[in-house]
Amino acid sequence: MANSLKKLAGQTAIYGLSSIIGRFLNYMLVPLYTYKIAASSGGYGIVTNIYAYTALLLVLLTFGMETTFFYFANREEIDSRKAFSTATNAVGFVSLLFWLICMVFGKPIANFLHYENHPEFIRIMATVVSLDAFQAILFARLRNENRALKFVTLKLSFIVFNIALNLFIFLVAPGLHQSHPAIMGWYDPSYQVGYVFIVNLICTAGVTFGFIPEIKGLRLGIDRGLLKEMLKYTWPLLLLGLIGILNQVADKICYKFIVPGQEGEVQLGIYGACVKIAMIIAIFTQAFRYAYEPFVFGGQRDKNSKEMQADVMKYYVIFTLMAFLIVVLYIDIFKFIIQRNYWEGLRTVPIVMMAEIFMGVYFNLSFWYKLNKQTWWGAIFSAIGCAVMLAINFIFVPKYGYMACAWGGLAGYGICMVLSYIVGRVKSPIPYNMGAIFGYFALALLLYYFSILFRPHQQGWVFVVNTLLLLVYVGVVVYNERELVLKAIGKARVRS
Repeated sequence: MANSLKKLAGQTAIYGLSSIIGRFLNYMLVPLYTYKIAASSGGYGIVTNIYAYTALLLVLLTFGMETTFFYFANREEIDSRKAFSTATNAVGFVSLLFWLICMVFGKPIANFLHYENHPEFIRIMATVVSLDAFQAILFARLRNENRALKFVTLKLSFIVFNIALNLFIFLVAPGLHQSHPAIMGWYDPSYQVGYVFIVNLICTAGVTFGFIPEIKGLRLGIDRGLLKEMLKYTWPLLLLGLIGILNQVADKICYKFIVPGQEGEVQLGIYGACVKIAMIIAIFTQAFRYAYEPFVFGGQRDKNSKEMQADVMKYYVIFTLMAFLIVVLYIDIFKFIIQRNYWEGLRTVPIVMMAEIFMGVYFNLSFWYKLNKQTWWGAIFSAIGCAVMLAINFIFVPKYGYMACAWGGLAGYGICMVLSYIVGRVKSPIPYNMGAIFGYFALALLLYYFSILFRPHQQGWVFVVNTLLLLVYVGVVVYNERELVLKAIGKARVRS
């Protein structure tokens, strides 16, 4: 089991390279957008709103086929190449159909979403999300075959070109437009939001060319019998994923309907910008998930898998709570990621970060029903959590604004997490160390509360006190997990 955990840690580190470094580089776009797109214009609210739709659509268009592919590709009686071809072609067909619908009916769709002046936004992002859905299974194959290097290369290529083009559009192009209007006739300084989507389209299309060798493997077509089995397995995952993503983006989608007009776009832009600061938890969880899903499905016959899942849960909680403390204790530094006019939304950051941790715990708890082919349980849990989140949004957003969005997300994920744990104890008990997990949560929240209650007036002393509080958390973790720490130190000495 120790070797398994070591392998998981190594895979998480590799996939984390694309997620953590990529997201870190992507953070360059947050100050760029918030400093160049005025909060009062509501432009960043439009970006937040449309990207929320694309996240939801990506789940619909992939309909759980990533996890389904992992499950069938690791069954001994099924050819993994046939599983790959069937899954990819099925997703590709659905994505193509969706794209055609959006191209034909882009104008009425834009009118319904209150973008009647910019139907091209809808068509551009429909193309982006269709390509993303097709690429999702291609990336899943790389993960399943442990081809992490190519995975990282393609992911980082997208990020680097995306950042480069955004820097050109927002920093270089305005000056060139004034000094060389003849060659910059295509550039419109008032079309900043549109360029955000156009750049995404260019970079997403470019990544597709990196998959030419994998696309050649699609010549096997669709195995109808296998597809029928896959669809039977995946439909609860679709519902699970759909409700799960609604927990993440429904507040950003509904906000324009609850608070209409430019005021809604302005508030949504402030909330969306501050949520970006909280995304460090999402970065870690995504990197963790990329490694953990194929790892668990590939080792599902391991007799020690339950003990391994219990250990992984504890370590996931330890590291995400440490990330939580780093951000909230040093928020006076992290806040400069966004422009000053967006700072009023910073009070949502601790709430959203804790909600992201709950989502990660829920993900860890989800494997008992995925491995036992009872994925409909996840759909039930997520539906209840989503209903709670939506109810909080529609009831409290008119009065409390985006703060209700933050608390709604926390409540929704909290409900999902608790229900999955309670039912899982009966259906497929895993020996989680609940005492340690509760203890680390209590310690992190107590230290955060202490940092607020006894905050010094001088900024220098704030950093001193908060650093000491962070060291307290690290010290408690090192002491409680001293056997693992000593073992790691011993191995490091042997290697040196």
